[in-house]
Amino acid sequence: MDQIVECVPNFSEGRRPEILDEIVGAMLLPGVKLLDREMDADHNRAVITLAGEPGAIEEAAFRGIATAARLIDLDVHRGQHPRIGATDVVPFVPIAGVTMDDCVAMARRLGERVARELAIPVYLYEHAATRLERRNLADIRQGEYETLKQEIVTKPERAPDYGPKKIGSAGAVVIGARPFLIAYNVNLATSDVQIAKDIARVIREKGGGLKSVKANGFMLREKNIAQVSMNLTDFNVTGMLTAFNTVKVEAEKRGVQVLESEIVGLVPLEALTQLAAHVLKLPALSASQVVEMKIFGE
Repeated sequence: MDQIVECVPNFSEGRRPEILDEIVGAMLLPGVKLLDREMDADHNRAVITLAGEPGAIEEAAFRGIATAARLIDLDVHRGQHPRIGATDVVPFVPIAGVTMDDCVAMARRLGERVARELAIPVYLYEHAATRLERRNLADIRQGEYETLKQEIVTKPERAPDYGPKKIGSAGAVVIGARPFLIAYNVNLATSDVQIAKDIARVIREKGGGLKSVKANGFMLREKNIAQVSMNLTDFNVTGMLTAFNTVKVEAEKRGVQVLESEIVGLVPLEALTQLAAHVLKLPALSASQVVEMKIFGE
């Protein structure tokens, strides 16, 4: 394909594989490749990574949203991760032969269609946002589904970009265009979730911490441990190693050790080679030195 767009829809379902199977099945159209799927029971959330030709990806996103709206009821949904919709967020990411402006056009076209055909409120974010105060996903999701359900009716500033000023059991959906993002979590050797929340508050950019980092603290009930969950919105500014080391230092200040870290979804090879280059003091290391890249193409 000469043109490739990545799409990473997040669905509010992390406990029923059969539901996710149906959603993913609806999205697997010709010209669309499934790169990754992950479910998390504590967050009660699934992250799907697709890539393909722009038109096929746009249609796949619509079908995923429509299927999730039919199968997921936000009135009974509970999980650790903030959410406002059955399909909570749908970002388009330019990969090859496509510009950010192309992805913005896709996001706005999809948003208008979702509102028109499914009667679901749609908010635009990041590069697709039509209002500065809506660029940040966390600001749109403030108060989550339960609060938005009331405020979308009573507060003009919470009116959607497209669709009705009311919410059904499928909630609302946030659609946008953004650069590549790394979802990176660090698990702590403690069941005190407040420690994770305090660390997240210190390290996030909004609190004066690491640039291009969004962070929150969660409790993983199945493991009985606390987690610092991060989105690295520009790994060239703050990469995984810096994020990990910063969390580790802050945890040790509080008498807590780091258990492990995890990547949710996929990560660019460049991010890993940058990390290796730093640790091994190999400033000239690049992805072009990876043998598989030479064999299968860069």
